Amino acid sequence: MATIGIGMLGSGFIGEFHALGLRHVAEARVVANYGAGAARREAFAARFGSRPVDSIEAVCRDPDVDLVVVSLPNHLHREAVLAAAAAGKAVACTKPLGRTGAEAADMLRAVTDRGVFHAYLENVVFNAEIVRMHEMIEAGAIGRLTTFRAREGHSGPHAGHFWDASLAGGGALLDMASHGVECARYLFGKDVAVREVFAWGATLVHDARTTAEDNAVLVARLEDGRAFTCDVSWSSRGGLEGRFEAYGDSGRMVEDLGATSLRAFIERPAGYIGEKADAETGWIFPVPDEVHVHGHDAMMAHVSAAFATGALPRETFRDGYVVNTILDAAYRSMRSGRLERVSTDPVLGAAAA
Repeated sequence: MATIGIGMLGSGFIGEFHALGLRHVAEARVVANYGAGAARREAFAARFGSRPVDSIEAVCRDPDVDLVVVSLPNHLHREAVLAAAAAGKAVACTKPLGRTGAEAADMLRAVTDRGVFHAYLENVVFNAEIVRMHEMIEAGAIGRLTTFRAREGHSGPHAGHFWDASLAGGGALLDMASHGVECARYLFGKDVAVREVFAWGATLVHDARTTAEDNAVLVARLEDGRAFTCDVSWSSRGGLEGRFEAYGDSGRMVEDLGATSLRAFIERPAGYIGEKADAETGWIFPVPDEVHVHGHDAMMAHVSAAFATGALPRETFRDGYVVNTILDAAYRSMRSGRLERVSTDPVLGAAAA
């Protein structure tokens, strides 16, 4: 199989996870990368055997790049995707696709108008346990799925751009509920539309750092009357939380991304423990292979294979657009204090089922 030249946009935490997710994909190779700051770009290039360049456009125009991977802060997603589409390059973008449904719609139109391959990088639905949960639900193991709950939390983002609401486009809800919303769509079935959303959010802890909500709760009603909730926090101490609970009329299933079979009590730091770990000593819960556990290996392998074979990936920009419209309704509800309808363009959202 021919080599897939990957152009990486972003050299931070999630960019490293996406690049590491390609380590078992023999046909994929990172050939060019861009990120904030020359030193960071060069360090990323040295680690992954790439070539650092000085702009988004340089990656997208590079003749060796076949697939552009957007792992940038939220406010740069639209610019990066439009540049990739203009250059006729396939593109994969991390969650959330846009800061708003309107931004996501612009990106979706750009890739569909140019006819380029597009994939939405939502890692949670590629986590092995979530995939197994989906298989068991489809097999009828818990009967008819009736409700779903996602709880995600940590003590706060690792990078400054998350805290700037004007750049990020939102706070904990946009950052974390984007996972839970798409996981719910995956489990209920994408053909069952989300119609209404009620949400609450507030800045309870980090008001000195952000004007965005650091805690939020979303309740979504599907068109057939079933429902799911997303409960998210940027002020949850003790490490990363990620629990996904599916309830049916004949059973239930619970997946806990934060649980690990490895526990340790240590008096000396041992380096990186896991994403959003709040302690280096005492009782700790190391994650043996975080990139794999969180679904990045499977996600990047799937996207690479879909691109190589011309297949439609499991997650496309249409899915990212639908997620953004659901979160838009949640933010409207936070402001109004009322249940809000989800507003999705029927043409743009139709093929996301």
